[in-house]
Amino acid sequence: MRILTASDRALLVEAADLDEAMRRGAAWDGLPGVIERVPGARTVLVRFDPLQVTAAQLAETLRNTTSDARAAAPLDEVTIPVHYDGDDLDEVARLLGVSADEVVTRHLAANWRVAFAGFAPGFGYLIGDDPLFDVPRRASPRTRVPAGAVALAGSYTGVYPRQSPGGWQLIGRTDAVMWDVHRDPPALLTPGVSVRFVRAGRETAAWEISDGSHVARRVEAGHADAAADGPVFPTASDAAAVEVVQPGLQLLVQDLGRPGFAALGVSASGTVDRTALRDANRAVGNSSAAAALESVGAVTLRFHREGVGVVTGAVGEMMMSDARGEPREVAHGIPFATHDGDELRLGSPMRGLRYVIGVRGGIHAPAELGSRSSDTLGGLGPAPLTQGDVVTIGTDAVSAVDVFPWPRALPASGDLVDLDITLGPRDDWFTSAALRALTAQEWTVTAQSDRVGIRLRGDAPLERAVAGELPSEGVVTGALQVPPDGQPVLFLADHPLTGGYPVIAALTDACLDLAGQLPPGVRVRFRVDSAAASERD
Repeated sequence: MRILTASDRALLVEAADLDEAMRRGAAWDGLPGVIERVPGARTVLVRFDPLQVTAAQLAETLRNTTSDARAAAPLDEVTIPVHYDGDDLDEVARLLGVSADEVVTRHLAANWRVAFAGFAPGFGYLIGDDPLFDVPRRASPRTRVPAGAVALAGSYTGVYPRQSPGGWQLIGRTDAVMWDVHRDPPALLTPGVSVRFVRAGRETAAWEISDGSHVARRVEAGHADAAADGPVFPTASDAAAVEVVQPGLQLLVQDLGRPGFAALGVSASGTVDRTALRDANRAVGNSSAAAALESVGAVTLRFHREGVGVVTGAVGEMMMSDARGEPREVAHGIPFATHDGDELRLGSPMRGLRYVIGVRGGIHAPAELGSRSSDTLGGLGPAPLTQGDVVTIGTDAVSAVDVFPWPRALPASGDLVDLDITLGPRDDWFTSAALRALTAQEWTVTAQSDRVGIRLRGDAPLERAVAGELPSEGVVTGALQVPPDGQPVLFLADHPLTGGYPVIAALTDACLDLAGQLPPGVRVRFRVDSAAASERD
């Protein structure tokens, strides 16, 4: 068993095979300081609290904890109907040296089992018994893979639960509902379940698992689209509320996220700037975990009834006007009173990228799995807010407002930002030249960035020393994952739980909030954290 550094708050443990990884992951349930375990093809990612246990102490405990030698028995079978018309079907056939018809026939005939969950809520990694299926990922991931896409990567097959980025080879599509938060369990494919693929007929519409037979069946008309419309915010006519006049580029409800659901393929998500959220809640007297609004770019909001608000995070022009249009100034980080009809206008940020708008009592949005945060990759939580949406303000303030007028130093486009990293877990997959380039050259934040990740661009791509495919394994927020083009992607809060491209390094926890505020055009320089490097050695 090899234990690798995944970040300053996570270890990646290598096992001999999938069964051992699953057994060890189960044996480590409840260990002191362990927050979450994310199983992979031959690994277990173990996230820990450094205030409770050090990396060295945890590594020693993991080595000395025995696991059950028996493999888990298969669970019930799920049948999934598939239209085999994927964009990559012919390319997969070419890569495997067979016809497209044979790919389909053998995919249908194979016995598949869900090995582990990851990437996104409801995404199961299925392992089969036909050795034919060993397919390389795409050289460059697609920015959008449609929901229901049936795909291959390495020795696995999987079904994308919703539209998302992805680098797997697409061979077909299904209308099966892979994830429904109102179902128990929400995921159609859970670890240990056997899966049988069948050809879908023309009459196939939307499908879901039935309670009795564990077979994907037709959904009643209208049911399948209910979740796609997003949640309905409960608003009473006399309740304090915030109305969206102009949402900007992206306006979301965010809190500190929903950790602890990795077994369902659910990432923690939550705000990308925890410091800004905590500062906002402290300013208006909320608990630190209360929900607020997170805005990319300029935004205009209208307040209903009396209240208190604050703006933290990104720094830009701010102006408040009353119902008659009379303006008054408000200051960054300082709480301000709101009256019925007041409008808050925030201009495009001059520094940073995301505003956090807090209100006394917190945003009262529907919670899913214990959190009100919007997970843009997983599709959990409130949908992105649009013009005319009205969100209720809660009544959960716990203390008095607090004033602390010291704005953080956030970057503007063109600025140079230093970010601390820990090397690993897959730095040995790269050449010595690549490791030098990682820290020696500057990287530019590109416009191809969102809450899932930031695509970076450098003059010297990071060259691999190890060719071939990496079996999917858990990845942390802040991971620097390197696709075949050598240009790294820096994962943010809505990143997939697992990935198949090697991670060369990860940001330290102290740098994650700053990373969430990097606008396009910022130059980044990475520094190896000396304390983490010392413990790693």
